[in-house]
Amino acid sequence: MLTRRKFIKISALSAAALSFGAGSLSLLAKANKDPYALKKFSRFPTYCEVCFWKCAGWTHVDESGKITKIIGNEIDTHSNGRFCPRGTGGVGMYHDTDRLRVPLIRVKKGEEQTFREATWEEALDLIASKMKHIKEKYGSESFALLKHGSPGKHMEHLFKAYGSDTIGEPAYAQCRGPRETAFSTTFGEWVGSPEPTDIRDTKCLVLIGSHIGENMHNGQVQEMSDAIDNKATIIVVDPRLSTAASKANFWLPIKPATDLALLLAWIHVIIEEELYDKKYVEQYGHGFDDLKVHVQNMTPEWAYGITTIKPDIIRKTAREMGHASPAVIVHPGRHVVWYGDDTQRGRAVAILNGLLGSWGRRGGFFFPEGLSIPKYPHPKYPKPNWSWETLAEKYPLAEMGITNEIIRSSIPGEAQEGHLVKAWMVAGTNLIKSIPNKRLIEDAMNAIEFMVVVDTMPSDIAGYADVVLPECTYLERYDGIRSASHRHPSIALRMPAVKPKYETQPAWWMAKQLGERLGLHDYFNYKDFEEVLDWQLKQIGSSLDEMKKIGVKNFDRKEGNLYLAEGEIFEFNTNTGKIEFYSTELEAKGFDPMPKYTPHPQPPQGFFRLNYGRAPMHTFSRTVNNPNLHDLMDENVLWLNPKAGKILDIKDTQYVWLKNQDGILSTFPIKVRLTERIRWDSVYMVHGFGQTNKSMSKTYGKGAADTEMITNIMTDPIMGGTGMRGNFVMLLSENPHKTDTKNKKVI
Repeated sequence: MLTRRKFIKISALSAAALSFGAGSLSLLAKANKDPYALKKFSRFPTYCEVCFWKCAGWTHVDESGKITKIIGNEIDTHSNGRFCPRGTGGVGMYHDTDRLRVPLIRVKKGEEQTFREATWEEALDLIASKMKHIKEKYGSESFALLKHGSPGKHMEHLFKAYGSDTIGEPAYAQCRGPRETAFSTTFGEWVGSPEPTDIRDTKCLVLIGSHIGENMHNGQVQEMSDAIDNKATIIVVDPRLSTAASKANFWLPIKPATDLALLLAWIHVIIEEELYDKKYVEQYGHGFDDLKVHVQNMTPEWAYGITTIKPDIIRKTAREMGHASPAVIVHPGRHVVWYGDDTQRGRAVAILNGLLGSWGRRGGFFFPEGLSIPKYPHPKYPKPNWSWETLAEKYPLAEMGITNEIIRSSIPGEAQEGHLVKAWMVAGTNLIKSIPNKRLIEDAMNAIEFMVVVDTMPSDIAGYADVVLPECTYLERYDGIRSASHRHPSIALRMPAVKPKYETQPAWWMAKQLGERLGLHDYFNYKDFEEVLDWQLKQIGSSLDEMKKIGVKNFDRKEGNLYLAEGEIFEFNTNTGKIEFYSTELEAKGFDPMPKYTPHPQPPQGFFRLNYGRAPMHTFSRTVNNPNLHDLMDENVLWLNPKAGKILDIKDTQYVWLKNQDGILSTFPIKVRLTERIRWDSVYMVHGFGQTNKSMSKTYGKGAADTEMITNIMTDPIMGGTGMRGNFVMLLSENPHKTDTKNKKVI
């Protein structure tokens, strides 16, 4: 029997295992060993900033005032008291000697990394003067905020008070936006974060390009272990044998860019063989008869010619889903911006879940509940003359700022008349590594008048800034209360365990200081953030003193049951009040009401499709220089099938350079990993490496950057998602640059 403990043991950390993706799912066990058991510590509540899951924990400080470890908070429903390797390695952010230490001001425009140290007074005065200048000359809307995470939230308050809602977040259009639109147009609500997937009770889990284990989403990893213990069927669709695929009952090594054809064939089988939940569909569904006609000819045989997945496997896996219904999850995924038809692919995923009766059912998707944290009192924000919505008006179902459209609107000649962005603040995101199409972002940065970067590290984007503000790490600051929807509401506190190192400051302090300089005192009418937190906590029946002691507080549900009762009357938040297999909202906007498969370009002769993803110890580029996590993976590698390697005469561990379909070359080389775990027509690499800022001493020049190769963007016409998997690369054995061959770095 494959127990949870064995599942964890299988995933023990080793360099070789990580290269194959088999060593990802359970660094959780190792992360909770306690080598400090005999020492005395003070502990301080926190929640992790290394990824969006935000697991709550305790930061331990020894007698000398040194942070020594972080462990999970035992009552946190996000983590169940266990941290992943990224979480426990978060202490490395605090100790990283490459951290930004003081404010920096560019000495000369055009020289990427020529800075001088400045005082906070000087740096903040300069930024405030520029914000006043931009507002007076162009309007406050022309100053854009591109943000992520906790620092982004503080700066968003500043910008809205200032009068700008030109705000974008890569996590929307570069990550999960299409699935939110897809599920909203089907079920009437977003999937949300963390996803309300009832994995621990599922009987069948279907993952389509969703890498549970390598993405290390803590709660889902643990629940997948439970599902394996309970003998759930695991179906993984992926051109490579990922960590999750190595644990699956069915691995479908699909031809990339054909996922929608497989999904439609599954829908065909489930309807044709009457495997769907008839009572559920009859009571809650709209447009079933239209869907049945729509997929009539989308047979497994039809899909086989497109996907290379054999018809009998398509039928077997569809039957596994049908027999498990309603305790089945076709996972919505997270980074789902692939080929430009991503909302429609997400619709097919949502439709499958609707047919199988999994939405609002045990073992499928539960109804999450969160706690609304009251806003600290402040005046109403001024209404801007235009906003991110103006820039994204050609994408009728966009619901957040589209980062690429804000970037495009910074380039004269490409911006809409009267809506030119003239300055940026970038907070908590390394745009150079998160945004596709390097030419676009460089053109925009050359065009704008001013840019501020708020970061803890000298990231690539910091090298382009006019002013760099050094943020302290999450272990040294207060932040907003974590309140995320889950099976029941819970809140978590983040408080500083130690004073900020060097001259770093928290983002809330920066926002308040700038607000005061801009005459916005009424929006920041508090002495420090403790005052804000204590007021908010008292409104919901707690206090800052209480939360400092317990870290996490759980609440009872108040808004209904976790699941639908049998036959329960329920109205979905769609136009029809039902699950829309046939989307009336999409039809009204001029889009296909049901998903259709459209062929996508395939690699030209001599090229491979470029696939990319995550590693269990890294959250993209934000952790690659972390001394603790860098030791676990110090560079990325390029997965290549041995058959392709033989044809190209490329050996295992050989370094190669990449050249994409547009002639773009990788700045740095990448080491080849020959493995049968990937299709012959594709290559795969972990995202976030290939750092070009030399101040990142541990990771500068290590590995290649996939974003350099992503120049062909396929934009989703429905919500503006930037599809990034339509890029192809060839492998070059000879160095196309003049380099120091010993160190494999460009001179």
